[in-house]
Formats: sequence, C-alpha cells, structure tokens
Amino acid sequence: MHRDLRVFSGRAHPGLGQEICDYLETSLGAIELNNFADGEIFCQVRENVRGRDVFVLQPVCNPVNENLMELLIMLDTFKRSSANRVTAVIPYYGYARQDKKDAPRVPITAKLVADLISAAGADRILTLDLHAGQIQGFFNVPVDHLFAAPVILEAIRGLGLPELTIVSPDAGGVERARAIAKRLQAGLAIVDKRRVAANEAEVMHVIGDVEGRTTLILDDIIDTAGTLTKGVEALKKHGAARVFAAGIHAVLSDPAIERIEASPIERVLITNTTPLDEKLAKCDKLQPHSVAPILGEAIMRIHEDSSVSSLFV
Repeated sequence: MHRDLRVFSGRAHPGLGQEICDYLETSLGAIELNNFADGEIFCQVRENVRGRDVFVLQPVCNPVNENLMELLIMLDTFKRSSANRVTAVIPYYGYARQDKKDAPRVPITAKLVADLISAAGADRILTLDLHAGQIQGFFNVPVDHLFAAPVILEAIRGLGLPELTIVSPDAGGVERARAIAKRLQAGLAIVDKRRVAANEAEVMHVIGDVEGRTTLILDDIIDTAGTLTKGVEALKKHGAARVFAAGIHAVLSDPAIERIEASPIERVLITNTTPLDEKLAKCDKLQPHSVAPILGEAIMRIHEDSSVSSLFV
C-alpha cells in the first residue's frame, strides 16, 4: 500500500474504481456524494487528503452531463481540501466527438470540457483511447494518454480466429486497425462510409480483400452501433465468412443492443471503461475485458514519478 496515494471514485463507475484499488492493494477513498432535492450535487470527502496524491476516477458516460458535473465538483473539493496533486482519471472522455469545427456554427466541446476540468482543479489527466489524439493538446496540464490495445490484443488472440482480417470502420480508425493487424500478423481492410447525419452513417464500400475470411471490426466507440452493423452488412456482402468486432468504449446507447443482437456478428469484445452490468445482461454477444490493470499500473507509476511511456502501446 502506498501511504500518500489515495484513489477516489465518483458514482459513474465505482466498480472499476474498486478493481483499480484491488490492483494497487489499497482501499477506495471515502467520499460522500448525494443529490439535493433539486438535483444539485453534494460532495464531501470523508477522510484527510491534505498533502496526499489524489486520483479521482470518473468516466464521462451516460448520464453524461450529470457525471461531468460530478467530476468537476469532486476536483474542486479535493483542491480546496489541500491535496498535494489531483489527477483526473477519465477512462472515457465524453464530448470528445466534437473536436473540431467541421461545419458552420458548431462548438468544439472537447476543448470546452478540457477547460472546465482544468479550471476545476485537475493537475494532471489520465485517460484511455481519446477519440482524437489531438485532444491532449486541449489541456494546459500534463495528459497521460493510454491505449487499451494490450487488452484488446489478448482478447482477440484468445478467440483463436484463423485467416483473420482486421477492419477499420472508417478512414479515421486506420492507424488503430493497422497497429493491431501488424501485431497479429493479420490482413487489413477499411470500410469506406459517408456520414449523413449525427448517429447515422451510410456505408459505401469495402477497401481490401475480405472474401472467405474471418473479419473483426475494430472501433474506439460503439454508441448506437449503427456504424458497426452497417459495416457488418458491407463485409457480408463482400463475402466475409465470419464477422467479429471489438470496441474500446462500449457506450451502447439505444438501440445498440437490439442492432447487435439482430446482426450476424458473432462476438463483440469490449472493455469496462464504462459500466457494463446492465448491458451484459441484455446481450450475450458482448465479451467484457478489464482495463483496471492498465490504469492501476499507470496510477502507481505517476505516483512514484516513474516512466509511464512503456504503457503507451
């Protein structure tokens, strides 16, 4: 146990917080979080954190606005409680999909949220698989941007899939798919799609040979699963023998579960950057894998001021 290290969790994902503490062989910090009758969030730390190295775990997942506000309030609480350093541990960084002005009169919410988190008192950010790598530059504090690739790689190897082709669901995910394909010595294909509206994508065609092969679509976020299931349809039309999928952040908003269940996809590998219990109960095709060891190891190294770079793979 590291005496000056304390890990606290908000209400978004206390299960992951406990897993991280189990890895670190420490106890989860004592904090009280409640809502007033009008919905305002009340926060009080129930132990002394003066001079401590504090890590605050809170994915910005559904309900997004509630969990984001709770994170900001917790950060302010620890800063005002004289913690030596406060690190925001954000396994899933919400509002990341609006990371640039790609249309007239739209916000850059990824930057707005970064400013809010910094203003609330975060001295450092620890996060996993940002939707766009440049979001690291939106912060004015150090950002440790980890990747769940080792977890996904182990999960894919565990399936023992022959004649495997890794598929990127769009041009933006090619780098991620290529890295996994290289490590698995697998083929690579790309689904060329055109997004026609928010949460709605029209698949155009498949770049690469998938006929008769086992395919696995690799994405960072699975939200409504529209992109995923359309990609599955495209792969099947191009002769893919079997289709699997893997997603880092299993947001799975309605009607994602219904779409996955109705599709010919055989298995969807996911990580627990967001809570999974209710989702797993509704869909047998989901196979969860924990990111607690990666986050726990990063927390320990940050606390000890040792290198975190070996985890950036």
